[in-house]
Amino acid sequence: MKMKAVDVMASDQIKERASVLQSKTQKPVRFEISEGTRASVEKWMEDELMIGSEYLWPGRFHERLHISTRQYARIVRDWITSIGLEASAYGTHSMRRTKVTQIYRKTGNLRAVQLLLGHTMMDSTVRYLGVELEDALAIAEAIAI
Repeated sequence: MKMKAVDVMASDQIKERASVLQSKTQKPVRFEISEGTRASVEKWMEDELMIGSEYLWPGRFHERLHISTRQYARIVRDWITSIGLEASAYGTHSMRRTKVTQIYRKTGNLRAVQLLLGHTMMDSTVRYLGVELEDALAIAEAIAI
């Protein structure tokens, strides 16, 4: 989790939108930072663990500048368990998929989902969402000409 504090801050305020480089493609992906998340990040930035850290989620040890992907997965698992859900049903990747799946279901707009995910190929987005012929037909039927 190499996100830096400057990725989400400007002029000592948490941004409404930010951009990070996708590790696979090295292309920028923009994302929204909700009001609740901005408040949480703002409070986190005041935590003593953040003093002197350029990373948004600093590592526990001096030789590790930021938390690892594995540590992030452990944190997510603990959050899921703490609210009474089955940890095996949720993970870091399923969380990434959740919002875009909802956007697709409500709008049928694959292009918007493709942009949000940072996919270069529409085929990747279609596979990612598990879009089937039935989905396409349902969308087509819902639009009256």
